Amino acid sequence: MQAIDIRNRRASFEYAFIERYTAGMVLKGSEIKSIREGKATINDAHCIIHNGELFLKGMHIAEYKNAGQYGHVPVSDRKLLLNKKELKDIADALKNKGLTIIPLHLFLNKRGFAKLDIAIAKGKKIHDKRDTMKKRDSDREISREFRK
Repeated sequence: MQAIDIRNRRASFEYAFIERYTAGMVLKGSEIKSIREGKATINDAHCIIHNGELFLKGMHIAEYKNAGQYGHVPVSDRKLLLNKKELKDIADALKNKGLTIIPLHLFLNKRGFAKLDIAIAKGKKIHDKRDTMKKRDSDREISREFRK
């Protein structure tokens, strides 16, 4: 089985992470097959809590070509699976203004189940983004000097 590694690269630039969790996902058969082919994106996705359950909104999973009439809707709400304590911690954290839940990394575990790393995050200000770019540039220069 090939390794699936779908990341939200803009997330670390746009947000400062406070706490991370790994959640399972409720998927249809055609959705997991499409994910195994690597045809999913989480760049525009975000999470919400509705009636005490966590849902992922805006994730795009391409239609599976061999699904026929039993396929799935590419962009729909998908339920995330966490235990009650983790859901309560997330709900309590979201009461603070300015915090959100964003997906970071979609992967398959050893058993072949789709897992999603999510984070409670706070949006960065413009000056924080500049600091991130400066740090990334300096790290790049250091690694170039180290390679010589």
